[in-house]
Amino acid sequence: MEFLTNDKLVIVGAAGMIGSNMAQTAAMMHLTPNICLYDTYAPGLEGVAEEMYHCGFEGLNLTYTSDLKEAFKDAAYIVSSGGAARKAGMTREDLLRGNAGIAEQLGKDIKAYCPDVKHVVVVFNPADITGLVTLIYSGLKPSQVSTLAALDSTRLRSELAKYLHIPADEIKNSRTYGGHGEQMAVFASTTTVAGQPLSQIIGTKALPEQEWEQMKQRVIQGGKNIIDLRGRSSFQSPAYLSIEMIAAAMGGKSFDWPVGAYVDNGEFNHIMMAMETTLDKNGVTVHNVAGTPEEHKALEQSYHHLCKLRDEVISLGIIPPIDKWHDINPNL
Repeated sequence: MEFLTNDKLVIVGAAGMIGSNMAQTAAMMHLTPNICLYDTYAPGLEGVAEEMYHCGFEGLNLTYTSDLKEAFKDAAYIVSSGGAARKAGMTREDLLRGNAGIAEQLGKDIKAYCPDVKHVVVVFNPADITGLVTLIYSGLKPSQVSTLAALDSTRLRSELAKYLHIPADEIKNSRTYGGHGEQMAVFASTTTVAGQPLSQIIGTKALPEQEWEQMKQRVIQGGKNIIDLRGRSSFQSPAYLSIEMIAAAMGGKSFDWPVGAYVDNGEFNHIMMAMETTLDKNGVTVHNVAGTPEEHKALEQSYHHLCKLRDEVISLGIIPPIDKWHDINPNL
């Protein structure tokens, strides 16, 4: 059996729905034979491992442990969904205090037990903040930590495909940027529909302006809609996309969607947010976002919203003031 790498992949939060789906997806994609499942909930973790063994995967050296030091030893790649789940009636921001604290510990554990890790993907919400906190305390380079943000862009593609009654593959470069939450910036100018710019379709009979505005709201509320329909938060889509991200970092196919990345470019500073990016074996590279003046204004508003969340985490004492970050992580 041929694998992408033999390096150790650790899935944090593996007893949960996202984590268990990530484990199965990673095995099915033949990323590495060396997958370690970690969760503090030992019975559930063992259950996931047993299910994985029952799949009969060839060549897979699957291990599991509730001992964090054992899990992180020699880890080359980590994907973490190990935060509290979003429940009905909650916004992502409602999770801020608890999950930021979990991210702090994740970063400290990376620094303590696997400082040579190559790449970390943070999935648990609010991912822009949890990814930033993880980066600060891990001591890693900004290129080595990314967060799941693609889900908003794939939801935009899905909404367009459903409304226009065309295959999703005919919709190219659908993009949302900024925060992974209610303040995201939904772009139209980047997208083409069957080769035609989406911006030329909006306002026509095919897609009236009012329908486009409603569609943007459906994208923004995409996570809430899954909760309403299924009675629980998304797990299949974040699991798949996050494993595609780690596959790219391992040297597989470059990840084609935006990811959450650390930005400090003079315009957007000291923040983790969705940008146009390249994610490959070199890690995350951030590119400038092209858009209309109105879209860029929406992106600026999203950035300022994230800054408020970041400053709230600073006020809670979970991370220090920005001018002290370099003392903890010399790469910042």
